[in-house]
Amino acid sequence: MIVIPAIDLKEGRCVRLEQGLMDRDTVYSDDPAGQALCWQEQGGELLHIVDLDGAFAGVPRNRDAIRSIVEAVSIPTELGGGIRDLATIEAYLELGVSRVILGTVAKENPALVAEACRLFKGRIVVGIDARDGLVAVRGWADVTEKRATELAREMEGYGVEAIIYTDIARDGMMQGPNIEATRQLAESISIPVIASGGVSSLEDIARLMAVEQAGISGVITGKAIYTGSLNLREAVALTRRAS
Repeated sequence: MIVIPAIDLKEGRCVRLEQGLMDRDTVYSDDPAGQALCWQEQGGELLHIVDLDGAFAGVPRNRDAIRSIVEAVSIPTELGGGIRDLATIEAYLELGVSRVILGTVAKENPALVAEACRLFKGRIVVGIDARDGLVAVRGWADVTEKRATELAREMEGYGVEAIIYTDIARDGMMQGPNIEATRQLAESISIPVIASGGVSSLEDIARLMAVEQAGISGVITGKAIYTGSLNLREAVALTRRAS
């Protein structure tokens, strides 16, 4: 299991939201590329980037900041937020992003996910964001009636590389990840699951490592490493000692 530092972009700056609410944001850096380099230097092996403005608008909004990040780091990057057609996927991959994350479109247009997996094999990840086990879309603004586990099984069938699972109620709240829900989702499919939302301490990392065998390949952390409640270097060292 690897620790994946996150950079969430809003109006070209690095921010963190509470429970996905755009009006509850904290700005941590005006220099996304510099922040990305910082996380790489502290041992990050993969960088998780979210275009928050794009997620709500449904179209890319932070392309310049994303380009600056990709050009600054040598580690792989994954990007989500407002990616809802093949042309956008291709453009980001050509920009240098290692893999793209499809969220809303996975629920609303699964045929596009299937085609993307065929065209860009190994480079498509699906983000499943859930509230009380139900899938939320459009920047978490709308909660559907589809269960996260059901959507995960459908996406596995299309050939996605991994599932990123976020418990919205935990995101940005520093209350620890929803271990049980993440474990259940991972056990329902055979492709890797990346945990997201609520990680705030080394203890949280250790708790996820305890259920790693369920199929959890990574954990995303954002607010905790910005505030210092989790030291990225220490978290990476913890997971590497266990490998």
